[in-house]
Amino acid sequence: GMKTREWFHKAEQFVRSYTGGMAGPDLQRLFDQDARQAYAVVTREHDSREEPEEGFWRALYRARILFLSLSYRLAPPRRFLFVASIVLAAWSLFDLVLGRATTVPPAVPAALAVAGLVFLLLLELADRVVVRDELEVARELQRELLPEDPPELAGYEFAFSYRTANTIGGDYYDFLKLDDGRLVLVIGDASGHGIAAGLLMAVASSTLRLAFDDGDDPAAAADLINRALWRTGGPRAFMTLFCAVLDPATGALQCVSSGHPYPMIRRTDGSIEEIGTGSLPLGIRKQVELPRCEAEIGPGDALLLYTDGMPETVNEAGEAFGFERLRQSLENGGPGQAIHDRIVAEVDCFRGDEPVHDDRSVVVIRRMRPSTGPA
Repeated sequence: GMKTREWFHKAEQFVRSYTGGMAGPDLQRLFDQDARQAYAVVTREHDSREEPEEGFWRALYRARILFLSLSYRLAPPRRFLFVASIVLAAWSLFDLVLGRATTVPPAVPAALAVAGLVFLLLLELADRVVVRDELEVARELQRELLPEDPPELAGYEFAFSYRTANTIGGDYYDFLKLDDGRLVLVIGDASGHGIAAGLLMAVASSTLRLAFDDGDDPAAAADLINRALWRTGGPRAFMTLFCAVLDPATGALQCVSSGHPYPMIRRTDGSIEEIGTGSLPLGIRKQVELPRCEAEIGPGDALLLYTDGMPETVNEAGEAFGFERLRQSLENGGPGQAIHDRIVAEVDCFRGDEPVHDDRSVVVIRRMRPSTGPA
């Protein structure tokens, strides 16, 4: 009748909305790639070398490790609920398999086990929502540390973008205008991912601004950042950094590079020149050598700054994009925004459906040719 058709129509709409955006490969990835990653994350504190080689004992070992790893990541009351639900599920299964006559039907402990696990899932999801909200606040604060608009510098074009692998990233770039009209260019990459990398990025940002409030030497600023990172977290809290002071009138760059991928300058003849010097990342040692370098952006030249997430982007075959492809993309030249868009598009096309594994940033600064007036 009419009511039956209406009910089926509503049921169909619900199924479509509930499964919207899900494709076949997504379901396969859930039991393949996602399952392996989840097991690796949950059990990462256990030594895999202890794992037996035989199939049955290996499965038993993995089940035990998974159970213990999940249990100890729960708060004690939730741990009790988890264990009680597993016991009830096992009780129900044994009664059902053995066909024992009991005063309590097997469906009762099974229902209690399901209810316990669903309630536990509800509690964990609620915690996750709270943490995600807090991470979103942290992400907004981090966005405020990155430039939203290009600096106003006559004769120069700027194009830049930033993509994180997690909610919070460790890449950092900025443009600081000095009182004499020169411009500080900086790009860095903090170790790790997530909150830890974001904190290092924030420390570096505030320290850099403080350093250039009182001076104009990129090496002195990098040294101050190095000491700040060392005091923050020791040798595990480190970041790569390229910092330069640009004289817009001449295009001269006074630079310092600390373990960062060498920036590239595309000359007007299409040749590519790398700038920078080898050095340790900042924060690894209390004192680090910071050799200076010099370069010049000529009229029509384009400077490319980037983090290692660009050349280290991998495709589904595990092949990295690499520095050579990055050079070839830059060689084609064009306006600053066109260079930026082409590099990002080629990296995304190369990556395909592979997830983003590392933060990646790209900054293009192009010095325009002097205007010759109307034709």
